Amino acid sequence: MLEEVRIRGLGVIADATLPLRPGFTVLTGETGAGKTMVVASLLLLFGERADTAQISSGLDLADIEGRLRIDPDHAAMATVLEAGGAPDEDGSLIVSRTINRSGRSRATAGGRTVPAGLLATIAERLVAVHGQSTQLRLAKSAAQRELLDRFAGANLDEALLHYQQLFSSWQSLEHEREDRARDDEARIRERQLLRFGVAQIDAIEPTPDEDSSLDEQIDRLSNADALRTAVQHAHAQLTVGDEASAEREGGVDAAMAVVHRALVDGSEYDKQLGDYAERAHEVAILAADLASDLLAYSEHVSADPDRLSTLMSRRVEIRDLIRNYGGAKGLAGVLAWAESAHESLMAMDDSAEGIAHLERRCQQAAEAAAQGAAVLTELRTTAARAFEEAISLELAQLAMGSVMLSVQLHKRPQQDGAPTLLGAAASMSGIDVVSIEISSDAGRTSRPLGRGASGGELSRVMLAIEVVLAGANPVPTMIFDEVDAGVGGAAAIEIGRRLAALGRNHQVVAVTHLPQVAAFADHHVMIEKSDAGAITRSGIQVLHSEQRIEEITRMLAGLAHSDSGRAHAAELLAAAAREKQPAATGRRKKAASPIK
Repeated sequence: MLEEVRIRGLGVIADATLPLRPGFTVLTGETGAGKTMVVASLLLLFGERADTAQISSGLDLADIEGRLRIDPDHAAMATVLEAGGAPDEDGSLIVSRTINRSGRSRATAGGRTVPAGLLATIAERLVAVHGQSTQLRLAKSAAQRELLDRFAGANLDEALLHYQQLFSSWQSLEHEREDRARDDEARIRERQLLRFGVAQIDAIEPTPDEDSSLDEQIDRLSNADALRTAVQHAHAQLTVGDEASAEREGGVDAAMAVVHRALVDGSEYDKQLGDYAERAHEVAILAADLASDLLAYSEHVSADPDRLSTLMSRRVEIRDLIRNYGGAKGLAGVLAWAESAHESLMAMDDSAEGIAHLERRCQQAAEAAAQGAAVLTELRTTAARAFEEAISLELAQLAMGSVMLSVQLHKRPQQDGAPTLLGAAASMSGIDVVSIEISSDAGRTSRPLGRGASGGELSRVMLAIEVVLAGANPVPTMIFDEVDAGVGGAAAIEIGRRLAALGRNHQVVAVTHLPQVAAFADHHVMIEKSDAGAITRSGIQVLHSEQRIEEITRMLAGLAHSDSGRAHAAELLAAAAREKQPAATGRRKKAASPIK
């Protein structure tokens, strides 16, 4: 959620900080005080296109900085971490946006400069702003489909995931079929090269690490005489000795026997020499074993010219394979290339039988994907009727009784090159185009939602939608601008009740002109300009008790100190508190449900 937003140099806001808390917060103030500019600052903070006309007169730049408190495991935090940003020392996340009169802008997240689009990505998971500037987003069919899917709930989520798996498998097979159907020169040449390489490798049949083994064998055969001489000399030293050892009879084994006897004799006077005698005996045994092994080795060392010639020819073949197919990976690379080439050739099976088998698989996959798409359409159609009814009930309570909302599903028109299922263009979302339409004359004429409602009406429609989707909406913060435009009396109370209901499970911020709405707020923030016509640090105040009564009195009567107005304001606050109290008690027992 948002904890605070500091705004500098934006419109009438010179330098002010907006504190925000959980629950429902209202922003009030005189007309022209800058309430909507506060909402504009939030839109800029979360990636909306910058407008240099919003920069305060006489300044070159505007700056907005926000502090958010989000779970370390939240997807938005992961996005920031991937971009190189990091949370603050207290775990909060700082994001900022600076716009320059030259047209340039700068964005940061977690202390790291990022594209403004990254702030928009973060906002998608954290903040929903409903006002006149959101009409374009809501006008998109994809956004309307997402609303309907959210309303449909878990059953549709499961069906959509299953369909997406089927669609991906089908498209993978289709790409393979199209690839096999190609018969151009490049494909023919590729197949020939693969077959030639595989045949060459299969003919030689190299084995893992054979190149190292060949090198060892060739070195041994090439140096057989030198090896034999070295081994014989070592054997002689172990068993016979040499002329330089005039005092020694025999080899090492004989010498160690003499050492052993001497130490045994000495152990009669010192037991430690007995341990040394044992070690000398062990050395004598090891020397005898080594001499025996060397003798056996020398008897098997031979210069075999024919064997050497065969091995050297084999090494040339192996090295040719490595040069052509293994590269820096050596013989392991050759074997890996051969395996990959075999798989590629199998995939290139252009035989009639192979192509027919692939065609059957494609057909089966297409039928499965079509069934999955049909299930999606059926679930969306059912959800659409319930969605219409739920929204219409809400709108009737929001002074929009003559307004009707309808949800239309159509097959997506076929397009050249696009996959087709059930006579419609298919994508990862299915084959449906969702269109939410609004009618102001009891259904006689309908227009698309994004173009068929004013800013205030659209905000109330979105309020109704958010109330209906309250339990399924993952966005923690909701901001409403002009949600109460053109209403009053009982409808205003209903708007306040619904915003308060949303505030039980979300952070809700609303700009309002109506005292009935303000009375339902958990937190009340008043915005006022200074005598110089600018909002400064003291221009944004969090109101409490008597201050709230004075502000609501001003909203009711235009006079903050009217006795009758104060009585009415106090009555409004008391009535709103009574209505909210049962909901607060119920919240401890079970999850809050939308106010009806």
